[in-house]
Amino acid sequence: MKEFTIDYILRSTWQAVARMYNEEAKEFGSTMAVGFTLLSIDPKEGTPSTSLGPKMGMEATSLSRILKSMEEKGLVKRKPNPNDGRGVLIHLTNYGLSKRKDSKDVVLKFNELVQQNVSEEKLDHFFEVMNMINSLIAEKKMHLNKTTN
Repeated sequence: MKEFTIDYILRSTWQAVARMYNEEAKEFGSTMAVGFTLLSIDPKEGTPSTSLGPKMGMEATSLSRILKSMEEKGLVKRKPNPNDGRGVLIHLTNYGLSKRKDSKDVVLKFNELVQQNVSEEKLDHFFEVMNMINSLIAEKKMHLNKTTN
């Protein structure tokens, strides 16, 4: 495994996880992106449409397409934000809540599978490393476009 770069392992693992989630979602007539969106919307209060994209790490145009599709399928509805006259809250419908539960069940099953096969100590190290990578990126410790001498 040492011959692979960190980003290669991250990318290939995430692609494998995404394929697995898409296969699972297909059985529910959905996609991983829809499931992720369902899980990112506050089931009680709704979520401002403007904060949903950053929360999910998704571009506004991609999120708009997903939300439009979800609205057409009756998973979500848009309501005016009472705290911001210009804003919109995305709320889950009853159907959306039931599909959110399906998505959550799949995620929890995957977590359980990993926890059954990986020691708590190794998982703690995994989360520690992932948090460090996220911190390094957030702190912009590395400037990929600058050359160093």
